Amino acid sequence: MIDYITGTVQHISSEYIVIENNGIGYQILCPNPFVYQNHIGQQITIYTYQYVREDIIALYGFKSREERTLFIHLLSVSGIGPKGGLAILASGQPENVIQAIEEENEQYLIKFPGIGKKTARQIILDLKGKFKDYFGLLAPIEDNAVGPNAALEEALEALKALGYSEREIKKVLPKLESKDLTAEAYIKEALRLMLKS
Repeated sequence: MIDYITGTVQHISSEYIVIENNGIGYQILCPNPFVYQNHIGQQITIYTYQYVREDIIALYGFKSREERTLFIHLLSVSGIGPKGGLAILASGQPENVIQAIEEENEQYLIKFPGIGKKTARQIILDLKGKFKDYFGLLAPIEDNAVGPNAALEEALEALKALGYSEREIKKVLPKLESKDLTAEAYIKEALRLMLKS
């Protein structure tokens, strides 16, 4: 899978942006393409998710890995497709969406287009408790953009990519959170702790 694309913003529409990288223009569907309005002609990095179905191959793009993680989780909920996921993320406040899920706040979720009470309940049922590994204690994502929390999030994603289960990762997470390490050092420490147990 393409993790991210770094390139120059060439075009913006109401649904997507076009990023040019090495002479290729990538059409990337975004929650709110107009946030890139001031970046035309500038180089940006956008985190991507490739969505493949029988009748569609599409590339979705996000400002952060956290946004992308929320989008992927939303797609796993019955009744939510890519359009619904993008509509929820278009608010630009993924941490508020997660807070609403954790606090079972249906009223917040039904504000989004196409989300009724039934779907809001399904989101809460399917996703409550699934974000702690990515978002710490639901601190605003901006606060975690730099420093140990960002490194820890990167390490957790790497451990999952290596095939470790959430249960295995949760066992060692409290010991990792008390440290201030680089992503690589977090991974090494997590592996050391897992081997010990």
